[in-house]
Amino acid sequence: MLDPKFIIQNPDTVREAARKKHVNFDVDHFIELDEKRRALQSEFDALRAEKNAANEKIQKLKGDEKKAAIENMRAQGDEEKKLAENLARIEAEWRGVLLRAPGLISPETPEGKDDTENVELYKWGELPKFDFEIKDHMALGKALDIIDMERGVKIGGSRSYFLKGDGMLLELAVLQFTLNKLVAKGFTPFLPPLLVNREAMEGTSYFPGGEEQAYALGVKRPEMEHIESDEKYLIGTSEVSVASYHADEMLREDELPKLYAGYSNCFRREAGTYGKDTHGLYRIHQFQKVEQVVLCRADMAEDKRIHEMLLKNAEEVLQDLKLPYRVVAVCGGDMGLGQYYKNDIETWMPSRKSYGETHSCSTFLDFQSRRLNIRYKDKDGKTQFVHTLNNTCIASPRILIPILEIYQNADGTVTVPEVLRPYMSGKARIEV
Repeated sequence: MLDPKFIIQNPDTVREAARKKHVNFDVDHFIELDEKRRALQSEFDALRAEKNAANEKIQKLKGDEKKAAIENMRAQGDEEKKLAENLARIEAEWRGVLLRAPGLISPETPEGKDDTENVELYKWGELPKFDFEIKDHMALGKALDIIDMERGVKIGGSRSYFLKGDGMLLELAVLQFTLNKLVAKGFTPFLPPLLVNREAMEGTSYFPGGEEQAYALGVKRPEMEHIESDEKYLIGTSEVSVASYHADEMLREDELPKLYAGYSNCFRREAGTYGKDTHGLYRIHQFQKVEQVVLCRADMAEDKRIHEMLLKNAEEVLQDLKLPYRVVAVCGGDMGLGQYYKNDIETWMPSRKSYGETHSCSTFLDFQSRRLNIRYKDKDGKTQFVHTLNNTCIASPRILIPILEIYQNADGTVTVPEVLRPYMSGKARIEV
């Protein structure tokens, strides 16, 4: 969330961010609402002050004079009630508009309307060459009996799946390998809540605007009218829970940065993506992630340093797995509302004959912390909002696509990447 004063004092900067992010935000409408809100607040405060002063005078009055004063007080009470209702209505509208204001955007962010206009920065690794006809990950998974999409769909509906046997162990191996790397680098691991309240979704800027992608629970049914129902949402990333961990807290500058690693199941409805990347494990409803989340000082140089660190951590995982990838600068139209700068990592997927997105790394400045009210006292005693950053260090089962396809052998087996073998009891090959 932007500081409302910033919007009013820098309308052109906010307009430019909205233009570059392809967000429809009417700056003038917000300024008008803010003026109405402040005028109503002043009127309400003046009336209340007048009532309080009159109340003190009434105590000293007698007879008809006192009755007349009390009658006038009642009339002022009715006026105060109407003002309070109008103020509440305008404040609700004002906050709703404010929550849709785009965060600032880095001058390094390229222009573009969607992911097709992201800009490649660099590549790593040699693309694999095969002297046999390759299979895609689904053909390999079925032949090796480690992926069962048909039964997944039978049980959970479209885009559901079972990982079984060595497929399940391979996923756990890559997740645990990644988590151990982060712990060794000083990250605190979290198993966070998978169900969160609206405040957490709103605080991390997934709401408003992302409701159609979230699974909502707690909707009352007629047969459950006697049971109190709490509205909850399944997280699409542990960033939601972990970034909200310090909501409404005042931290000390000397305890920053906070380096956190969330390990969780994630759920996304993928609304509006039917027909797009639907084959196999690329775009599914449930997946697992190890997410890096950092809270740091409000310092642009520190933001840049930490962003590069998070990106490097994810790249190291891919390099250890020997998976070729490229890093792109995400364009404005492919960014979230609050992201200041964003990189994606795309890993080579032989069956697609292209790179596919597997990681994202984002800097938010104080966009999330203002919503979550996470602050700290700087060395001068001034209260500041922390800055937040996050990065997908690994997400599975999507990462299994390049692992299975790149490590496949002519006989239909799959070699287990060397760094993952200790997590699979030393197994070097997946075979029937």
